[in-house]
This record gives sequence, structure tokens and C-alpha cells, in this order.
Amino acid sequence: MQIHYLEIVTDEVDAVCTTYADAHAVDFGDPDPGLGHARTAALPGGGLVGVRAPMRETEDPVVRPYWLVDDIEAAVAAVAEAGGEIAHPPMDIPGHGTFAIYLQGGIDHGLWQR
Repeated sequence: MQIHYLEIVTDEVDAVCTTYADAHAVDFGDPDPGLGHARTAALPGGGLVGVRAPMRETEDPVVRPYWLVDDIEAAVAAVAEAGGEIAHPPMDIPGHGTFAIYLQGGIDHGLWQR
């Protein structure tokens, strides 16, 4: 298992980015419109951590790992079979890949196919 994208949703984007940058010696880029205006930094192994503000009033702060998968449709089917609730079906983000979100055990989880 490999995390491809670690999404952090917070009302304090700049403060969180500064803390991570100082503590982990990483650089966050400018907001990426394709990733909900997240500011991103590279993770070892080619993934990203992205910090963004909520995109709607009802979106709560969350830390959501997106696990890298070879076949997102098969992974979503396996999640549903295992009792996970598909919160967002697979959707392509041009230039980034395809993601899906599911809920299980009271936790947000994500899947990512490059």
C-alpha cells in the first residue's frame, strides 16, 4: 500500500503549510486549481501532500489518505463489497489522475489511480 495523495482540509491553510515546511523541510507550491486550490508538497515515492480550505460551508476539516491503486473501478467495487460507503465515485482530474472517496469506520478514505 502506498499513499499517493494526503489531503488535509483546514481553515488554517497557511499556518499548517508553514508548520509542515518548518518541521519537515518541504516546500509548498502555489494553490493548484485542479486539486481544490490545495497547496502541495512532494512526498517520498512520488506522491503529494495537499493542504486546502473547505470548498463548501458544510465541509469539515479532515485528513484523508488516497491510496494508490492500479484499477480504481475494481478497488471501488471491492470497497463497496466490504461495506464501505462510496461518498464520491471515480472522477478524473486532468493532469493528476482519477480519485474516489469512501467512508468506512467513521473515517474518510480515498483511492487514486494515476
